[in-house]
Amino acid sequence: MDIPGQHGAMTVSGQPDSPATPEIIVRDYAESDYGACRSLWAELTEYHRMGSWVAESHGQVTGLTGLFDRGMSGEVEPVVVAAAARNRGIGRMLISRVAEEARARGYQYLAIRPVARNIAAIRRFHAAGFRTLGGHIDLTMDLAARRHEWLPGASLHDLDFDY
Repeated sequence: MDIPGQHGAMTVSGQPDSPATPEIIVRDYAESDYGACRSLWAELTEYHRMGSWVAESHGQVTGLTGLFDRGMSGEVEPVVVAAAARNRGIGRMLISRVAEEARARGYQYLAIRPVARNIAAIRRFHAAGFRTLGGHIDLTMDLAARRHEWLPGASLHDLDFDY
């Protein structure tokens, strides 16, 4: 149910068979939420035993990356470079730092999960050393009309896929 005056807000009540909880409101992010969200991010990184690194240039943070602990492997998440600082090798430097940490932790694998249609990201990650398709594969079934056409050309186990 929408709450008047709160764009994008909805009310969520307790789920069946769960103890009664106070009413919860889900709403759009506001600038005033920054501190609370930063605390939640810290909680998440502690839970996943995640490491985080930033790239800095002239006192300004230009990139961010993290490493999630998955037991015997790690996952790079996220890799973000400020738009004004892209195409300078910052992303590759961040990934190199994550790979160094993953090796130091004794991981057997390091994974990254770009969106299949993000060809530029896939090319950059491939150039940075991610050359094996492995771990998990997300298979998608269209359930609605698309504004775009899927691209043909991906093949795995003699099966053709679009992306």
